[in-house]
Amino acid sequence: MQKKSIYTLIAIALLLGVYGYEYILKEEGKANVISEGKTFKKDTNEYFLPTSTTNQIVHHEGYSLSYSELHEQAEWVAYELKKSHLSKTNFKRPYFEIDEAVKTGAAHWKNYKNSGYDRGHLCPAGDRRYSRAAHDETFLTSNISPQKHDFNSGIWNKLEQKTRYWANKYDGVFVVTGGILKKGLKTIGEEQVSIPEQFFKVLIDTNSGKTKMIAFLMPHKDSKRPLYEFVVPVDDIEVLTGIDFFLELDDTIENELEASMDYKEWGFY
Repeated sequence: MQKKSIYTLIAIALLLGVYGYEYILKEEGKANVISEGKTFKKDTNEYFLPTSTTNQIVHHEGYSLSYSELHEQAEWVAYELKKSHLSKTNFKRPYFEIDEAVKTGAAHWKNYKNSGYDRGHLCPAGDRRYSRAAHDETFLTSNISPQKHDFNSGIWNKLEQKTRYWANKYDGVFVVTGGILKKGLKTIGEEQVSIPEQFFKVLIDTNSGKTKMIAFLMPHKDSKRPLYEFVVPVDDIEVLTGIDFFLELDDTIENELEASMDYKEWGFY
């Protein structure tokens, strides 16, 4: 009888230890959520974070995001893609996981099941192959948005590949990506994950001697049109989203570049 009591106590202690460890991990994840108004990611040169309309910015190792609880996805995901980040390493594709750092609760991956939509990465796994940890965290549900398969694997994939080309050519670019989130969008799943009708990608290069930026706005459908036909001024993205990009630039430079849609400096002719 005494032995049974001892074994029971040991089992309870082990159970409490497991739950305690999981709680600590969750709290460490939540500690990555930064307070309203801060736009800097410490100890990196990733200082071009946009404003957040939701006041819920989360930092991970390889990217930062602003989560929209209303739409159950990030309104933007931002990261620096350096030349040194580019790798042909092929890590095993992990399962999608709920992002515990999202204080309002990130959407579950099951919302996408049988929906007819891909779990479209905003920060592509292919941009984070320099380490397994950086690669695997792109499979957090805060980093995905519903995308039609032909769009995800077609014109959108073409733009992601072009972004890697520029990162190699210019020794790094800073990237901001998201869907255009607004009222009245169709949704999927029990948590009503919004389906964007358009997606954007904004890039800035400050490494090649002359600061330049470029923005793309794409309808949520595949296209055979050349990429440069989707170039718009950054100002257009700001109007559609309510997000302010590149606050840390000198105002004169920021205003000039954000109003421009000169894509020739990026090699389009």
